[in-house]
Amino acid sequence: MTSTSATATATAPRKRRPVREFAVRWFAPPLARCAYSLLGGSWRYVTENEAGLTDLLMGDRPVVGAFLHARTFQLLHYFSQPERGRWMLMCSKSKDGDLMTSVEEGLGYRVARGSSGSGGARALAEMIKAQREDRHLNSCLAVDGSRGPRGVAQLGILTLARKTNGVLLPVAASTSTCWVNTRSWDRTVIPKPRAEIRILIGKPMDIPPHLDAAQAEALRVTLEQRLIAMHLELDSRTGYTDSQPLQAP
Repeated sequence: MTSTSATATATAPRKRRPVREFAVRWFAPPLARCAYSLLGGSWRYVTENEAGLTDLLMGDRPVVGAFLHARTFQLLHYFSQPERGRWMLMCSKSKDGDLMTSVEEGLGYRVARGSSGSGGARALAEMIKAQREDRHLNSCLAVDGSRGPRGVAQLGILTLARKTNGVLLPVAASTSTCWVNTRSWDRTVIPKPRAEIRILIGKPMDIPPHLDAAQAEALRVTLEQRLIAMHLELDSRTGYTDSQPLQAP
């Protein structure tokens, strides 16, 4: 009798939680949008080489922004401002991705859903198609993807720049007034209210329309090294420190 009861318990379907699911689906997104807008509106930005970004936005080629996943929160509000053009992002299909998509779309971004783990190729194709059809639409992509390894550039962003004839632009962000999510793979940095955030616009990179494997790997390494160097430089000026390195060992 005990064995049968235990088996029945083990195989019984998990109870659904309709109230919780309803709240997560309908109330969490607007709350997340409101919270981020209030937080981002309190930040003060100091931009280094902003003229470089302005010149590219006024050019006839789309911009493909390259950044580290850990610094996403610092950059979303910055690039959502009207004077910095229109942008398209990629966001994962996870539950966390649902919330981030709501925040990003609320800020005016166009969002393609996918990641290295699910639907990434389709989302990348969607971004390429959108930029080909709208030459004034720019894009941003975390070079280390949605799963990492932290600080290690992947090849997707080179494909995006190559197939859209876009200018690849490394961008770094840093602040010392922040929280760090030590439980996330990327150690996400979340600025506190009224934080001063420094943005460093890097040197643009031209990506040839045709690359062999060796050329693509060389450009990938160059982009990765450039972004890491930019963040080390910027972090030293803001005073940001972390017990873990920018790149996962």
